Amino acid sequence: MRLTSLHRYPLKSARVEDLAAAEVEPWGLVGDRRWMVVDEAGHFISARESHRLLTVHPRLTDDGLHLSAPGAAPFEVARPDPARQVPVRLWKSEFTAAEATDASAWLSELLGGAVRLVHLDDPTRRAITGFAQPEDRVSLADGYPLLVATEASLAALNVSIEEGGGDPVPMSRMRPNLVVDGDLPWAEDDWRLLRVGDATFRAVKGCARCVITTLEADHASGAVAGGKEPLRTLARTRRFGRKAWFAVNLIPETPGATVRVGDEVEVLESVPAGGGPLGA
Repeated sequence: MRLTSLHRYPLKSARVEDLAAAEVEPWGLVGDRRWMVVDEAGHFISARESHRLLTVHPRLTDDGLHLSAPGAAPFEVARPDPARQVPVRLWKSEFTAAEATDASAWLSELLGGAVRLVHLDDPTRRAITGFAQPEDRVSLADGYPLLVATEASLAALNVSIEEGGGDPVPMSRMRPNLVVDGDLPWAEDDWRLLRVGDATFRAVKGCARCVITTLEADHASGAVAGGKEPLRTLARTRRFGRKAWFAVNLIPETPGATVRVGDEVEVLESVPAGGGPLGA
């Protein structure tokens, strides 16, 4: 198997950045999900609630973050002073992050409500809740440092979608960090330890999918369209418990390693097939 594409998301729920190579940190790829939009109470805001976040194009700079979006003037965000910490909440995690006050007006106007922008200057402040070791940490991803998906599973899913009369979905809807080309559909359910180039990862939990996978952003007009796929078909073909599953969450074992598109991917440990997604 090979790593066929590599992705990071500098701003949580915003546009993806496609990479040729990336260094792996204990909490994810360098630069992945270190910025996040929050409401006035400090609770995170994602594209689940604010679909237009998907049209925001974030680009990391030496000094902070460059933001652009259809219909809005570009905006340069300075990396905030780490001493200016504010309390934030992301699912069950409560921690602090540095507030970038200069971006509030730009984002509030774009998203149509009062919001703030924060930067997680020190990811060691956020522990992983569940399916992890006490020392494991994560940045501003929903739960785990990285997500791996396989082209074989997406192809199988799209066959089922088309058989049900729907249109196939692109891999970008699944918002993975790592995409792998080969093996049988859903084989990733059984992976426990994975090597990608010089990096090793623990597979710790399958990924239960949400409404974001049904949203498609037009990056020219800024419109965001919603539909029923792939959740409708996942609920029919990949339902375990009360959730629909696609892709697998990973925790790095070898921080400091670099992964590159084209790297060999090897499953170092696995379990017998048929048990379903990890954590389901």
